[in-house]
Amino acid sequence: MKKLYAVLAVGCAGLLLLATTSRSVTNKYGFVTGTPAIKSINALTFGPDGVLFIGDGRSASVFAIDTKDVAQGDKAAAVDVKNIDQQIATLLGTEVKNISIQDIAVNPTSKAVYCGVQHSDGTPVLLKIVGDKLTPVSLKEVPFSMLALTNVASEDAKNQRGESMRVASISDIGFADGKVLVSGLSNQEFGSTFRSIPFPFTNAQDQASLEIYHAAHGKYETMAPIKTFTTAEIKGKKYLLASYTCTPLVLFPLDELKAGSHVKGRTVAEMGSGNSPLDIITLTKGNESFLIMANSSRPVFKVKYKNIEAYQGSLTTPVVENFATAGVDFVSLPLTNVVQIDKLDDSRMILLQRRSNGSLDLWTSSDRYL
Repeated sequence: MKKLYAVLAVGCAGLLLLATTSRSVTNKYGFVTGTPAIKSINALTFGPDGVLFIGDGRSASVFAIDTKDVAQGDKAAAVDVKNIDQQIATLLGTEVKNISIQDIAVNPTSKAVYCGVQHSDGTPVLLKIVGDKLTPVSLKEVPFSMLALTNVASEDAKNQRGESMRVASISDIGFADGKVLVSGLSNQEFGSTFRSIPFPFTNAQDQASLEIYHAAHGKYETMAPIKTFTTAEIKGKKYLLASYTCTPLVLFPLDELKAGSHVKGRTVAEMGSGNSPLDIITLTKGNESFLIMANSSRPVFKVKYKNIEAYQGSLTTPVVENFATAGVDFVSLPLTNVVQIDKLDDSRMILLQRRSNGSLDLWTSSDRYL
């Protein structure tokens, strides 16, 4: 196993160096073939044609990788991997304590699951999961493009907790309407920032600063970054649905998130303090749509979109009682210690969950949770 990790490390060695390219590739996304200088895998999302976007907080850059994974199956196969952290550690010839699973993303075409892992030695590793099989994905000599974010914190900047401000430049990423969407912090006066980046990449990266009323904190905030987000159409209008630590749910009209704008979100729910949202997805069953949210200190939440549509108000006064909720109603599902989720198909999701026996499992839900 140590030999296998050595091979992977060689394959990923270029990730810690400057990006190199060996030759141009003619394609509609402007990719070149080479070894992208990925320093970390903080967030993953898919775009069209098997293109995987990697948010790299350490380098404050977004990479687009052509996975060439474009085969389309009739139905998404269930994923079931027991003790996935142990399996990954064994694959890399190391121990569980030396790896961290950063994010998972389902390829909407092939339905394969991609997993971003960070080794304690600084090496980022990408894995592909089909069924119960884990396969390393080489990031050496691949078609790719990249864009470095502007207005980011210096590499040595720290917040009050001693955490890297540079890494916080990317808290989540998504893809919608031909654009890569990136939440995080900037080095500007109002640090909470949302970037909209056209793809294929050019030099354009529209940046809007954000402000919310945080009911659990009882104040307006501009420095707390979005932790996780999705996009949705509500009553014919497109919105960014975002959640923050301690756990407000906020709507931002996407058409207002323009370059140089400062946008105040509408807080529609307070879902309990002492918690951090981890992932948000949208699922459907019949004619009804649901917002699904995984949490650090709460079960998985389910919110009916029709309840969000019906709620016309905005939370603008404090929720005084610790851990209390307000605004749009939601349901706590019998799913605890879920650390990552992603949409597999319309009514099923992939969950990375720490079971009661201590096993960290990657598995597929049924539509019974809807």
